[in-house]
Amino acid sequence: MKKFIFSAFALMTTLFTLTSCDDQRIANTLEGTWSGNMYISSRYDGRVYDATYSEVTFLKDPYAYSSGKGYWVDYYSDAPWDYIANHIDWTVDFGTIKVYFVEEDTYVTIRDYHLDNVYFYGTINDSGRPVDFQLERVSGRNWSSYRWGYDSWYVGTRSAESADTTKIEKPVRFVREK
Repeated sequence: MKKFIFSAFALMTTLFTLTSCDDQRIANTLEGTWSGNMYISSRYDGRVYDATYSEVTFLKDPYAYSSGKGYWVDYYSDAPWDYIANHIDWTVDFGTIKVYFVEEDTYVTIRDYHLDNVYFYGTINDSGRPVDFQLERVSGRNWSSYRWGYDSWYVGTRSAESADTTKIEKPVRFVREK
């Protein structure tokens, strides 16, 4: 019986170690800036606005094997704002990439993906809605130039003379279906 318990423990330890190594490898490859279409949309004032593209930067925590912080910026061309920027916390757990949007206090998960040094594509899941995405690795940005949250539109409208600071309504982000 002791031999069986020891064997089961050794097998579980080996499986956990292999998964940990895979998560670390994924995190190392994920680190960097990616740009492309995440099929993100935002709902505001009864209308839906589609992001034209997104940029996501994953910065690996040097003291953790499969997690870190970063930035996620969705750019819009026909919305009352130019972009929506969020700080993110991310982790790789048993191959699933979990992303937490700090400013919005929301999560998305990324599963069934392909990741190499050039391309990152797969399925993003936002509140049970799976949607495919496709990103390419790009060079870094100067992230200190962004006002985190909702750019100059932050007070409710982009027009200074019509800005109503008593009612601040933020757009609601969601993953749109193709």
